Amino acid sequence: MSSKSNTNGAPRVLIVDDDPIVADSISEFLSREGYVTATAGDGNEAVLMLDAQSGHASAERPVESAVAASNGSARFGLIIADMNMPRCGGLELLRVVRKKHPSVAVIIITGYGKIESAVETVKLGAVDYLTKPVVDDELRISVGKAIQQHALLAENQTLRHQLSERFGLGNMVGTDYRMQKMYEMIEAVAPSKTTVVINGESGTGKTVAARAVHTLSTRTVGPFVTFSCGSIPETLLESELFGHVKGAFTGAVADKTGRILAANGGTLFIDEINSATPTLQLKLLRVLQEKQFEPVGSTDTVTVDVRFVLATNQSLKELVEAGIFREDLYYRINVVNINLPPLRDRVGDIPMLADHFLGRYCKEASKTITGFTDEAQAALRRYPWPGNVRELENAIERSVVLSRRPVIDLPDLPDTVQNANGSAGKATGATAGTVSCNPSIQDGWTPMPLVEAMRDPERQILRAALEANDWNRQVTARQLGINRTTLYKKIKQFGLDQPG
Repeated sequence: MSSKSNTNGAPRVLIVDDDPIVADSISEFLSREGYVTATAGDGNEAVLMLDAQSGHASAERPVESAVAASNGSARFGLIIADMNMPRCGGLELLRVVRKKHPSVAVIIITGYGKIESAVETVKLGAVDYLTKPVVDDELRISVGKAIQQHALLAENQTLRHQLSERFGLGNMVGTDYRMQKMYEMIEAVAPSKTTVVINGESGTGKTVAARAVHTLSTRTVGPFVTFSCGSIPETLLESELFGHVKGAFTGAVADKTGRILAANGGTLFIDEINSATPTLQLKLLRVLQEKQFEPVGSTDTVTVDVRFVLATNQSLKELVEAGIFREDLYYRINVVNINLPPLRDRVGDIPMLADHFLGRYCKEASKTITGFTDEAQAALRRYPWPGNVRELENAIERSVVLSRRPVIDLPDLPDTVQNANGSAGKATGATAGTVSCNPSIQDGWTPMPLVEAMRDPERQILRAALEANDWNRQVTARQLGINRTTLYKKIKQFGLDQPG
């Protein structure tokens, strides 16, 4: 094993060959080309070196520790491996690399070139297949292509990691089964070109869900452009979306690029599509069908490649029935629907969300606040959050800014949240027979066994989970963390019968 230290940030290449003369020859050539190289005598040694750069070294594997010490934090972007080596050859190494280090590119070289071998290496994920003696120009081109592929894969991994680290999936945090189902749907639909409609109340995170669709798609390197039908004056809607030419109307002193063209090659997120005017709906229908439009005041047709994600806080079907929304547009966009549940329907996610926002705003404010008191946590869970996740985020930001304690306490929360702590669970005529969220003798609460108090909430949770999964008991049991036998018993216990 040998290596040349990386002092200039150049791409690192690991040459794996049991013939040291071949390995040193390739290493010297690539060094002259500006690459930083290291060599290994076989696939096993190469795997140890790769594992070490990923932080997998241990006292039980001294070779890895030694390599880690010599290479520091630098990482290999490319492996050039001989096909036939003792102990672990090129194909075996390729399989391991694809599984454990998928962002590392691999070039296979051999002295016995065969079409079948070349096809097999490509199928296994090799970037290229070269025969000995390796021609300098061929090696130069092949290595350049491989390094470029590594850079793209590494960038994609970084984007996905940042997305996951910041938000869970998109800017969304939650383990509620409805959120998990939504995550799965986003991941499934993201790689396609299909138009997506996101349904949800204001503040549930529709923009964030749309960005997640974009980030997980093949268009992630393209622009993500947003457009809200509800926040732009009606007279400017078409100009903002389609753009206009100079002189198209009073005040149009220059050409303007619309949001659709700005999103070319990427994703256009249109929020509050339910607020679109009839004229805008008609023009949008054409863009969705033909990917063409004319800027306001122009006769020139513009063709675009845009993926559309739309959002609404009202039922589009009801708007169609009321004659407010075009039926043909509705059926054109009604392909994949993603539903965002309101925060009041996933109370169990509130502590996780609160901690998420606490960490974010403590970092921004350079404060150290370790968490929430029990009283503050109880208040957060009892408040109905009509503004959903956005309101919760604002409440946590306010608490971080104003708090002088090492933890967020009840007085640090907004008055509306504090007041809900004393009144959210009071029994009324409409809620007779239900269990108070904040029971007290003064409120007229009657003590009862815990099993009996939990019966109705448990029944509601089971029914909601079954309905969300179309009464698939196996999926429901897995999401709820119970076995199927227990689920069957509870269905019988609570008298939950599948409709129809």
